[in-house]
Amino acid sequence: MKRQDGFPEDFVWGCSTSSYQIEGAASEDGRGPSIWDTFSHTPGKVVQGHTGDIACDSYHRWREDVALLKELNAGAYRFSVSWTRIQPDGKGKPNQKGLDYYSRLVDGLREAGIEPWLELFHWDLPQALEDAGGWRNRDTAFRFEEYARIMYKAIGDRVEHWTSMNEPWCAAFLGHLTGEHAPGLRDREKTSRAVHHLLLAHGLAARAYREGGFKGEYGLVINAAKPRPATLRPEDVEASERASIERTSLWLDPVFGRGYPELFVQHFGSQMPIEPGDMDIIAAPIDFIGVNYYNEDAVRAALLSEENPYGFEYVPTWQRKTEMGWDIEAQGLRRILMHIARNWPAKVLYVTENGAAFADAPSPDGVIRDYDRIEYLREHLAACRQVIADEVPLKGYFVWSLMDNFEWSFGYTRKFGLVSIDHITKARRPKLSFYYYRDAIAGFGL
Repeated sequence: MKRQDGFPEDFVWGCSTSSYQIEGAASEDGRGPSIWDTFSHTPGKVVQGHTGDIACDSYHRWREDVALLKELNAGAYRFSVSWTRIQPDGKGKPNQKGLDYYSRLVDGLREAGIEPWLELFHWDLPQALEDAGGWRNRDTAFRFEEYARIMYKAIGDRVEHWTSMNEPWCAAFLGHLTGEHAPGLRDREKTSRAVHHLLLAHGLAARAYREGGFKGEYGLVINAAKPRPATLRPEDVEASERASIERTSLWLDPVFGRGYPELFVQHFGSQMPIEPGDMDIIAAPIDFIGVNYYNEDAVRAALLSEENPYGFEYVPTWQRKTEMGWDIEAQGLRRILMHIARNWPAKVLYVTENGAAFADAPSPDGVIRDYDRIEYLREHLAACRQVIADEVPLKGYFVWSLMDNFEWSFGYTRKFGLVSIDHITKARRPKLSFYYYRDAIAGFGL
């Protein structure tokens, strides 16, 4: 059954956030330090020295945030758990105050008629585990399984939608190859080890969920990408395929039992710490793929080299840009969803993040008229409607983000939220895009 705007009646409409970006309360109630606490407090790593120490103060103001979600009539709220609130050192007995916080949040959401979508890991690895080798250390995957089992036992009876982790590409490549994210390393071999252990952690956690007898949905969220070819010359089309490997097939091929992509193995395989049985664990069945989409690049063929093992290069584009410098290309969302639906047997797809950063500023009357964001959302929702008409199994859409927050190495200088946060008082102020999204959820946004 479809609504007048072409979306199914049971389509999931939600908003996404993550723990380090919004919670604050960095040292309260037994929370231990994560790698993002360490990284953000390291001079020169984050713009203007910003940190997540207070962030949006959602740890204390979560009731206000639930009220905003209810005002939107959002059907779902996707949030992540701070691992160090649960296990300050990344292992051992759980911290009851941390469990109590997420239990209160889950109960508050359900009382408001909002489904909690819980994500176990959004990059904030316990610093104690990083000190022991982090994702380069195989043991971290088993510590993740232990942590996951704690969460399932604590609130698995009230949460029916789970994801193991968000954008493992960022944790592996931005954290270990380019150094842009925590822990700030620049080493190809360490990146390969991180890739494998992140996937192993996902598989162990997914298997543990099934072993626990829980009946909800379980998935993995990736920031999939397939840059379009700059021309339809065969060499550029082939370069487009190669350019998608590290963001898409590197994660989906192993999860669907196909092993690592051949081209990745050719260049990195000798550095992959695979042990017997690992690939079977990684291929534990999942119910859905979450796709985070912000932009689409264009590429052409380039010479193969040690520095460019996939043989492609990015080219200039005509599209308008967001404050992040990312192209605004809604049809790219349609293309990546169709690419995944054609190539991997996913039962269900969700757009788990989609949004844009713009230089929002209030008008003299105090209203934040973020029409650029409204247009961005309208175009991307139209693309979602198109893929549903194309019979792609897209079942939901989550805006990034409910509120302006700590945008990693950009600190608070990039604003993605439907709601503005006063960084002195922490007061919440809905932007016009908030009311646009409320209309879209009600069936009037397109």
